[in-house]
Amino acid sequence: MTSNPGDTARTATRESAFVKACHREPVPHTPVWFMRQAGRALPEYRALREGTQMLQACETPDLVTEITLQPVRRYGVDAAIFFSDIVVPLKAVGVDLDIVPGVGPVVAQPFRTEADLDRLPALTPEHVPYITESVQSLVGELGATPLIGFAGAPFTLASYLVEGGPSKNHAATKALMYGQPALWSALLDRLGTITLGFLRAQIDAGVSAVQLFDSWVGALPAADYRAYVQPHSARVLAAVADVPRIHFGVGTGELLYDMGQAGADVVGVDWRVPLSEAVQRIGPGKAVQGNLDPTLVFAPEEVVARKVRAVLEQGKAAEGHVFNLGHGVLPETDPDALLRVVELVHAGL
Repeated sequence: MTSNPGDTARTATRESAFVKACHREPVPHTPVWFMRQAGRALPEYRALREGTQMLQACETPDLVTEITLQPVRRYGVDAAIFFSDIVVPLKAVGVDLDIVPGVGPVVAQPFRTEADLDRLPALTPEHVPYITESVQSLVGELGATPLIGFAGAPFTLASYLVEGGPSKNHAATKALMYGQPALWSALLDRLGTITLGFLRAQIDAGVSAVQLFDSWVGALPAADYRAYVQPHSARVLAAVADVPRIHFGVGTGELLYDMGQAGADVVGVDWRVPLSEAVQRIGPGKAVQGNLDPTLVFAPEEVVARKVRAVLEQGKAAEGHVFNLGHGVLPETDPDALLRVVELVHAGL
């Protein structure tokens, strides 16, 4: 029997602080990485991306490799996050969309009827050869540093498809979910299959862990999350159990327990809930990730240091803790401020 190339790549990272924390094992130091660490806050990223559209960059392995590596070189973080976008798999299967600067993903024909399901075929590795090539290139460059793969969760992808773009209140999404539950379930089933295919392509190529982003699911109360969303996220997470699984959403303080029950090994926590409280809500058997407020890095150094130490102290309540921000790095962030956060985290209390 020949070994899976992805399994071979993961052998090099198994003893890393990041992977051990995800597995709730003792670590030499609290591992740290940042959501959106590869991106607009870095001048080297902006220089490299100049003249290249976002989706084009995501489909260019040389660019993906270099952009993913940039924050690892600059900050010395404990894991790299694969540079891509949650709508890449939708684009790959034929959905007509674009990422509009200053707006976000915009879908040309929003999802409205059962006939629209035909626009969502299952994703196969043949749809995303650039993903496989990029991941393989990266794991070769990263060596013992883990690479985190990611995808958008079915609810968040559905929101973009139904709304036609970003939304503050998700009114059309909720109208479809509550008003046509059978169509909603069929839509999330299709999107779950696409998400799973996207994650599997990354895992088979060698990522050490995956993060499922349900960015907008905090718009739902817990009972509706359990009824309309959790089963679809759980199906995806159950099918990628061969690597550590992180599940994260914004404004999900009331959903933390249920998101953990969807099958994650690590539950991401935004900045609104102290980690010590989040651990109680999530319950045993899970690691946590988070949760410094992304705006705090704009504060004076002594304030940042105090807040970082507070997050580390609260994280001691968890069975495993991966330090992160409570959401993504803001574009205006001073890279040196993030470097100081990494140094503080690695130094411990």
